Amino acid sequence: MNYPETIDYLFFQLPMFQRTGPAAYKNSLDNTLKLDGLYGNPHLKFKTIHVAGTNGKGSVSHMLASALQTAGYKTGLYTSPHLKDFRERIRINGAMMPQHEVVEWVENYRIKNKLWKIEPSFFELTVVMAFDYFAQQKVDIAIIEVGLGGRLDSTNIISPVLSVITNIGLEHTNLLGDTLEKIAAEKAGIIKSDIPVVIGATQSETTPVFQDIAKSKNAQFFFADQEYRVEYSMLGMDGNQIIKVMQNGNNVYPDLELDLTGLYQLKNLPAVLKSIDILNEKGWQITKQNIYDGLKSVSQNTGLLGRWHTLGNNPLIICDTGHNESGIKEVVKQIENTAFKMLHFIFGTVADKNPDPVLSLLPKNAKYYFVQANIKRALNEKKLMKKAATFGLKGNCYNSVTEAFEAAKLSADKNDLIFVGGSTFVVAEILQ
Repeated sequence: MNYPETIDYLFFQLPMFQRTGPAAYKNSLDNTLKLDGLYGNPHLKFKTIHVAGTNGKGSVSHMLASALQTAGYKTGLYTSPHLKDFRERIRINGAMMPQHEVVEWVENYRIKNKLWKIEPSFFELTVVMAFDYFAQQKVDIAIIEVGLGGRLDSTNIISPVLSVITNIGLEHTNLLGDTLEKIAAEKAGIIKSDIPVVIGATQSETTPVFQDIAKSKNAQFFFADQEYRVEYSMLGMDGNQIIKVMQNGNNVYPDLELDLTGLYQLKNLPAVLKSIDILNEKGWQITKQNIYDGLKSVSQNTGLLGRWHTLGNNPLIICDTGHNESGIKEVVKQIENTAFKMLHFIFGTVADKNPDPVLSLLPKNAKYYFVQANIKRALNEKKLMKKAATFGLKGNCYNSVTEAFEAAKLSADKNDLIFVGGSTFVVAEILQ
């Protein structure tokens, strides 16, 4: 197989949650454990940090990876989903797994699986691929982002040096539970015995859940937002956020720069800083200068895409992968803090989630371009437009994301804002 054929095999021959939804979800770690064992348990051959949460887990993972690799550590990074290239999921020091390595690994798996006869999902297989690649490349540490939930996520076979849970919001309620407490319990499944855990956000509903589970496992727990207060200060000449970080009344990181320009990143940063504190206490050596340099160049160092991502100017064109209720709240807040004459909103979502909570948050004084991303899970654009109209959202529907994007660019004035979002898949098509 060549690389395109290999990717087609991964995407279309294996059950894939991003494409088919809950039907691809496995409520067991058995396949992952079996595959990992057949590859010699590669997850045991390098150190890991495990990152879960409803929103921000990808950004936190990338920020931690940038700081660690700036400190001189050979750093693996496993995240999902990808936006442009499958290999975004598996990186070492920001470099994606080479195409030939992906092809060889999958060919080797297919030969071996004639004997093994395992039927893994896309995610189960790619988790083991990443672990095996990181082990072969002898990384010092790998940041492992949870795919969905925590307790039953395929990544949850690792025993990390640190666990991180960014925040809890309502998501995948058909799989994880219909309350914040139930979802928190699923996310808390990554907490391991005697392994410290950083909680990014203090929330009244979830705090007792985390406290009880951490205590039952003798795991130290820290609420990062109780130790660090992060405030936006100004925008630098290069477009980076310049941030004020307070701890015990003191400005402990004067003029800290962050190249991720979403204001919601200020909520993610305490978890990053507290995690680095704990790593240093455990013998890792990440200096303050490493933190400054790493956070100033997250996108460059790790290849992060799709977080308040500027695609063009005159008109300003922004995309963001925020797609659940809490993520969209942050996106709308930032839109409201952005100067523009008129808002053109290219919006799509998936069919297996109730869109009402998100639609109720979207600004009504905008021109909407309703789309269906090119996947089976996407909600039909005509149905979406009809549903959105009940929330006072007006616009037209389009046959493709590209067609909507072109229409928005033709309609927009140079002082307008074109925003693309609602679904990771809509953003992915724009970035393609």
